[in-house]
Amino acid sequence: MKFRAVLSMVALLAGAGTAVATPAAADPEPVTAADMAIADACYTWGRTLSEGASGEDVRQLQIRVAGYPGYGGVLGLDGEFGPGTKAAVTRFQQAYGLGADGIAGPATFSKIYELQDNDCTPVDFSYDELNNCNSDWSGGNVSAATARANALVSMWKLQAMRHAMGDRPIDVNGGFRSVACNNAVGGSATSRHLYGDAVDLGAGPQGFCALAQKARDHGFNEILGPGYPGHNDHVHVAHKSSRFWSAPSCGIGARPRADEVPVDY
Repeated sequence: MKFRAVLSMVALLAGAGTAVATPAAADPEPVTAADMAIADACYTWGRTLSEGASGEDVRQLQIRVAGYPGYGGVLGLDGEFGPGTKAAVTRFQQAYGLGADGIAGPATFSKIYELQDNDCTPVDFSYDELNNCNSDWSGGNVSAATARANALVSMWKLQAMRHAMGDRPIDVNGGFRSVACNNAVGGSATSRHLYGDAVDLGAGPQGFCALAQKARDHGFNEILGPGYPGHNDHVHVAHKSSRFWSAPSCGIGARPRADEVPVDY
């Protein structure tokens, strides 16, 4: 990651004397041995990926572009490069000023290498931020490995959301909970925190409503915020099998009935 950043800075300085901007090129070139030799310590892609490809390298790409499914969408992490993955890659490329052809080649991978740390987390988020409960991710409703993997996907969604909001920091107040930690804070027995994919956000510089509204574009099937019981002091984002968005004070979803039991906390 750091080496890629240095290369980008050198390229920027080298072009400082010219006043003519060159439009971003598309990214269909093959990944070469030179590309692989300077790649990140986390994960290295060894081929250009386009619609029709499949495999673990596609799934790893899907994790990194999970925050670009479009409004209300959720990108499947199935290792199959279909139309949804192509659209997400295109949005990622557009977000970073790359040639937007939906093909993941050297330029796209170079940007991903810049954006990730050596443990595969995006540069602006960390595992520690998403786990205030314990050190090993154990004790939830899924295995420790699954909880940690789910948290990684949520971090990449947040990275996309952060970039879309001007790269201003997003305050993370909590994430994974074991059953014991969840019970201690009075959490719902069905809480997505028990699965590792839920994140609670503070207001930060954006404000609660801006966060809740923007989360709709970045792959979160569950969004709870101001106006939903127990969520006037934070925004909760998570993944679940069906969509549930409720932040009535922000114009999102209906206000729950007085006798309605919150679905998450």
